[in-house]
Amino acid sequence: MRLIAAAVLSLVLLTPARADVPFETIAPAAILLDFPSGQVLFEKDADTPRPPASMSKLMTAFTVFEDLAAGRLSLDDTFPVSEKAWRTGGSKMFVEVGDRVRVEDLLRGIIIQSGNDACVVVAEALGGTEAAFAAAMTRRGREIGLTNSNFMNASGLPHPEHRMSVRDLGILANELIRRFPQFYHFYGERSFTFAGIEQSSRNPLLQSGIEGVDGLKTGHTREAGYGLVASAERDGRRLVLVVAGLETVGQRRREAERLLEFGFRFFQYYRLFEAGEAIDQATVWFGDRRTVPLVARETVAVTMLAENRDSLAVRVAYDGPIVAPARAGTVVGELIIDADGLSERRVPLMLGEDIGEANVFGRMWSAMRHLVGRSS
Repeated sequence: MRLIAAAVLSLVLLTPARADVPFETIAPAAILLDFPSGQVLFEKDADTPRPPASMSKLMTAFTVFEDLAAGRLSLDDTFPVSEKAWRTGGSKMFVEVGDRVRVEDLLRGIIIQSGNDACVVVAEALGGTEAAFAAAMTRRGREIGLTNSNFMNASGLPHPEHRMSVRDLGILANELIRRFPQFYHFYGERSFTFAGIEQSSRNPLLQSGIEGVDGLKTGHTREAGYGLVASAERDGRRLVLVVAGLETVGQRRREAERLLEFGFRFFQYYRLFEAGEAIDQATVWFGDRRTVPLVARETVAVTMLAENRDSLAVRVAYDGPIVAPARAGTVVGELIIDADGLSERRVPLMLGEDIGEANVFGRMWSAMRHLVGRSS
């Protein structure tokens, strides 16, 4: 792979030291992500699989959202309530055995009321059994990047093998918000009434009216402690937060609020390249042009501590020269972004234009240039 830096040298201002993120939390595990890039702004014990409790209901809802988006389900479809669902303990939506319940109501029951009974209704309808549905959630989780997650049920009720890391919860929340904006509003609703029983969202940041908070899910069991997956948007910037293993409701609320405030206050958003903007020019062989622009499919931006701005380094790497013919949109390289306090980030780069084959004289000229280049 050949390294090119010509078009991006104005962004390279390296400093020798890598600064630590100046924040501490009493949460045993936590992660703070930038949306939609998934860039990690802060993490603590992010990869240890832990009991997620009801936070794993995000995967249950994600599975339903996929079926809705694909047209396999509609919000008006109804699912039957089994005796198993009706008898499921813990937090409830209060469905009645033998009834049929609309998918939209079941989603609100899962998201707002954290209904374990609603989770079983969905699992049995979509998977045949809750165990089969949980196995499917694990497989699908692997496909979207959840490498430290294993689901044994649809609700998050205690099971020794039901585990998720806070990084996986952050990835899942990021994917859910990005892929299903048409359903995300459910996470911002503060209460839901079903069967004449009104229940409020358990999200303490949502109920407290913390600026910009519009989701997502709490979790608590004796083994798991108190956890929260939250997201907030301010001035066009969105952050995703996960905390886990806290000892009290108050600790959960305070640590989540502190982390979000830290993220919005100290990190700045820097837009580097627009979608489709020429980031660099790649050399072409045997084509109707000598170079072709390399572009990113989406806007390229980073969120970082303002004090680390001068350490931002950007470079381009691509397999080249590019041999004609080639089509626009073909991925041929990467934009590599690095800075103090950030993990290295790689953004796929693709050809910005089609490359046609040169005529016979052009191909001869390219071959001559190649031979001269090899001998020099």
